[in-house]
Amino acid sequence: MRRPERLAEALKEDIAEVVGFELEDPRLQSAIVTDVILSENGRDAKVFVLVDGTEEQVKETMKNLQRAATFVRQQVTMNLNLRHAPHLHFVRDTAEENATRVGSILDDLTDKGEFQNKDES
Repeated sequence: MRRPERLAEALKEDIAEVVGFELEDPRLQSAIVTDVILSENGRDAKVFVLVDGTEEQVKETMKNLQRAATFVRQQVTMNLNLRHAPHLHFVRDTAEENATRVGSILDDLTDKGEFQNKDES
């Protein structure tokens, strides 16, 4: 694994720990860090976060995460002994939501007889 990939993985683990245990904001309890993608120059990191709740709760959680980004960055810098930590940009991870939506559409089509699952043939 190349250094940027190792750093992205270390960032993911450390950011998840800081968000999950060190931030005392109860509104951020439903946030789960799923992935971190580091920019080519290493100055920016896109942090993908899975958030449960209503659309309003998700928006509020994302807003609060972005407000806490400086604190999270400082903690990550200290924890990983980095000289320069990347700027963190929190992004909502919708992959799981999309997979659930596609699954429910396929279930509806199967129930209506418009789609036949290969496994059932």
